[in-house]
Order: sequence, then structure tokens, then C-alpha cells
Amino acid sequence: MNRLRKGDEVIVIAGKDKGKRGSVSRVMQNGKLLVDGINLAKKHVKPNPMTGEQGGIVSKEMPIDASNVALYNPETKKADRVGIKVEDDKKVRFFKSNGKAVDA
Repeated sequence: MNRLRKGDEVIVIAGKDKGKRGSVSRVMQNGKLLVDGINLAKKHVKPNPMTGEQGGIVSKEMPIDASNVALYNPETKKADRVGIKVEDDKKVRFFKSNGKAVDA
């Protein structure tokens, strides 16, 4: 079970976007995440008249390593570590600071 999932609200704890919050839009196999509005890069795009695509400079979200983000705890309003415990034969994620379940 992954500690971070699609749709989780995370806060960046290291890098150029430190302190920013966003929602996970994709979890990749190599341990990286795509987070909405985080780690934006400028990409030069050629025009493609066949698809009607305009050329120019586009801002694109780039993957960020999972170790550089932490799950956002709405109760403490801070970044928090996540643990996994078994309850009723199901794995449940919980916040390490207060022990509350993440998905509840």
C-alpha cells in the first residue's frame, strides 16, 4: 500500500516550491508524483496544423519525487507523516502526529 495516492492533498517540503500545497493527479511507478500547480516548467512547443495545435511556450507540470512531499493534515494544518496499520483485516493509513485515519 502506497503512503500517497491520487487525490491526496500534499505539501512540498523540499525544492523550489517548498511550502506550496496541491493535489496529487498521478502516481508513477518510479516513485514520482504529478501534483497540480507544483514543479511547473516552461516547454517550447512546435505548432501542429494537422491537430490545430498552436506553437509557443507552455507551462507543464513535471514529476516531483515522493520524498519531497508530505501529506497535509487538515486538523493540524501542517505536513504530517503517514503510517499504515491493520484494522479488521484491512490496511488503513493514519497520521503519525494524532493517530487519526487519513481516509475517514
